[in-house]
Amino acid sequence: MTRLQVVKHRRKLYLFHNRELLKEYEVHLGNTAIGPKQFSGDGKTPEGAYYIDRRNPRSSFHLSIGISYPNPNDVAFAQEQGRDPGGDIFIHGDRRPQDPQGKDWTAGCIAVTDDQMEEIYAMVRLGTPIDLHA
Repeated sequence: MTRLQVVKHRRKLYLFHNRELLKEYEVHLGNTAIGPKQFSGDGKTPEGAYYIDRRNPRSSFHLSIGISYPNPNDVAFAQEQGRDPGGDIFIHGDRRPQDPQGKDWTAGCIAVTDDQMEEIYAMVRLGTPIDLHA
């Protein structure tokens, strides 16, 4: 089974088949990368267990695959705070304004190079689990 893992403090995305590591990618994260995503506009990348729930071949960011954030727990937490949990979190290509290399710049998504996104898009299907760790 294919699965994805993101380790935010390492700025890495790992692609596994069962227990075998197939590929490792450097990533850019949300512009406020420390801490889990909780609310719309917080600039954070989610942390937790999710799955790939959509594919977008016409993405403004080359190609993209959607992450199932928010889950019911994320929604419940945000509602308890009287806030919107946000959404539209993707792994996508690197179409960004000119920023210094290495800077996190997304609104909460995970960005890789366009070439890497083509590899990921070809290997990852709907329902693929993704675990995002601090």
